[in-house]
Amino acid sequence: MRESVIYQDILEEGREEGALTSKLNSIPRLSALGLSVEQIAQALDLDLEIEQVPEVNEGQN
Repeated sequence: MRESVIYQDILEEGREEGALTSKLNSIPRLSALGLSVEQIAQALDLDLEIEQVPEVNEGQN
Protein backbone atom coordinates (compact mmCIF):
# COMPACT_ATOMS: atom_id res chain seq x y z
CA MET A 1 0.00 0.00 0.00
CA ARG A 2 2.75 2.48 0.92
CA GLU A 3 4.35 2.00 -2.48
CA SER A 4 1.20 2.94 -4.41
CA VAL A 5 1.21 6.14 -6.43
CA ILE A 6 -2.03 7.33 -4.85
CA TYR A 7 -0.65 6.83 -1.34
CA GLN A 8 2.54 8.69 -2.22
CA ASP A 9 0.55 11.58 -3.75
CA ILE A 10 -1.65 11.90 -0.67
CA LEU A 11 1.37 11.71 1.63
CA GLU A 12 3.18 14.44 -0.33
CA GLU A 13 0.09 16.64 -0.31
CA GLY A 14 -0.16 16.25 3.47
CA ARG A 15 3.48 17.20 3.89
CA GLU A 16 3.03 20.32 1.75
CA GLU A 17 -0.05 21.37 3.71
CA GLY A 18 1.83 20.82 6.98
CA ALA A 19 4.75 22.93 5.79
CA LEU A 20 2.42 25.75 4.74
CA THR A 21 0.57 25.61 8.06
CA SER A 22 3.88 25.84 9.90
CA LYS A 23 4.88 28.89 7.87
CA LEU A 24 1.54 30.58 8.45
CA ASN A 25 1.78 29.93 12.19
CA SER A 26 5.18 31.68 12.20
CA ILE A 27 3.83 34.93 10.78
CA PRO A 28 2.52 36.45 14.05
CA ARG A 29 5.84 35.75 15.82
CA LEU A 30 7.88 37.31 13.03
CA SER A 31 5.54 40.29 12.95
CA ALA A 32 5.95 40.72 16.72
CA LEU A 33 9.70 40.91 16.14
CA GLY A 34 9.10 43.92 13.92
CA LEU A 35 9.58 42.35 10.50
CA SER A 36 7.68 43.91 7.62
CA VAL A 37 5.22 41.94 5.51
CA GLU A 38 7.76 41.82 2.71
CA GLN A 39 10.51 40.55 5.03
CA ILE A 40 8.24 37.85 6.44
CA ALA A 41 7.21 36.71 2.96
CA GLN A 42 10.85 36.55 1.89
CA ALA A 43 11.98 34.72 5.03
CA LEU A 44 9.24 32.11 4.72
CA ASP A 45 9.49 31.84 0.93
CA LEU A 46 5.86 32.84 0.47
CA ASP A 47 4.25 34.76 -2.37
CA LEU A 48 3.29 38.25 -1.31
CA GLU A 49 -0.31 38.90 -2.26
CA ILE A 50 -1.93 41.84 -0.54
CA GLU A 51 -5.54 42.62 -1.17
CA GLN A 52 -6.92 45.93 -0.08
CA VAL A 53 -9.80 45.50 2.31
CA PRO A 54 -12.27 48.38 2.28
CA GLU A 55 -12.64 50.26 5.53
CA VAL A 56 -15.71 49.31 7.53
CA ASN A 57 -16.93 52.90 7.69
CA GLU A 58 -16.07 53.72 4.08
CA GLY A 59 -19.10 54.96 2.20
CA GLN A 60 -21.22 55.29 5.32
CA ASN A 61 -22.42 58.71 6.47
